[in-house]
Amino acid sequence: MARPPASVDEAIARFDDLIARYDHGTPAAGAARRRDIGRSARSMGRRIANIGMAVGALLVATIGFGLIVGPIGISGLFLIAVAIVAILLFFSFWPGERPIAAAPFTSEMSNRDVVSRLDSLLSRRRTALPVTAGRKIDAISAQLPLLESRLGGMETLDPLAQDARRLMGQHIPELLDRYEKVPAAYRHERDGGGLTVDERLVAGLDAAKDALDDLGRKMARDDLSAFEAKGRFLESRYKDPDT
Repeated sequence: MARPPASVDEAIARFDDLIARYDHGTPAAGAARRRDIGRSARSMGRRIANIGMAVGALLVATIGFGLIVGPIGISGLFLIAVAIVAILLFFSFWPGERPIAAAPFTSEMSNRDVVSRLDSLLSRRRTALPVTAGRKIDAISAQLPLLESRLGGMETLDPLAQDARRLMGQHIPELLDRYEKVPAAYRHERDGGGLTVDERLVAGLDAAKDALDDLGRKMARDDLSAFEAKGRFLESRYKDPDT
């Protein structure tokens, strides 16, 4: 049971925190939510496409049978209708792709899937976290599209990719898992470092954000160096020394 507020100010603060948790108006939160919806829509689209191809193949086979063998008759139409219903039921109940947020992290997971998994997980868990943690989640989410594009072209065994995979695939999800396991009534107690559970969560997410920013900067270092070299070349080749 949650600890009752000690004052009116604390009660108001709790109410503001609750409202802020469900306020998805920040650009980063909205973008993360759209990416998550897009992943779900693509999965549903593939399921619908499979149904369409199966029904289409059945109709083509039926037309071919009618042209080569002869009319299928009423009984044939009935069998086709039964087959179409069976196809719809099959693809409706057949297990589809597991939501990327629920997929366990494995060493075989591609770099892009590691980033997508974290992106979806953060989007879905944001409302369950304190408002201050939600802001850190938004900051992390804003970094993920660039990291996904960078990691997508790297080998999984690259040292930088390995660091990013551990941070995004293990450490950040585990931090959220451990936070959610702490009963709400004990989240206001301070640890040995003088921080509450909520404050420790925010500190951990802030450290993760800084680490991701550092990784992104290191991944872009070669491109930055190449850009600088090209700029210096153009300056030395074409710039008028008298200007």
